[in-house]
Amino acid sequence: MFRTLTNDIFVAPQIGVDAVAEAKDLGVALIINNRPEGESDDQVPGAQIEAAARAAGIAYVAIPITHSGFSEPQVHAMVEALSGAKGKVLAYCRSGTRSTLLWALAESAQGGDPDALTNMAAKAGYDVSPVRPLMDMLKARA
Repeated sequence: MFRTLTNDIFVAPQIGVDAVAEAKDLGVALIINNRPEGESDDQVPGAQIEAAARAAGIAYVAIPITHSGFSEPQVHAMVEALSGAKGKVLAYCRSGTRSTLLWALAESAQGGDPDALTNMAAKAGYDVSPVRPLMDMLKARA
């Protein structure tokens, strides 16, 4: 269920409360919810994931991404979350795609190589081409 982007970063489609224990077993120290509340009737509310994460000693942050796209404050929030993590990170959304795209943007903003990031995402089964021009721009500004 969890897909590996790096040794320390996992992404996943919508998780349930039961996945928090699995994340803990993998050494996840931070769960990032990139899904807006109420996006679909079958999604587990973020508050339930947050409560399970905190009960397991895992930090939790919500950086909701709608289908309208990404904003600079969201990229900065992801940079902050990733740089402040005290261990491995699990980010999730409906399919894992928005989490992967936001990760790629955050890494590019920190000077990460867009080609390498594109390859890491592809190995995990995700296509970052929709944000590739933005990744290149963020890398140039880093």
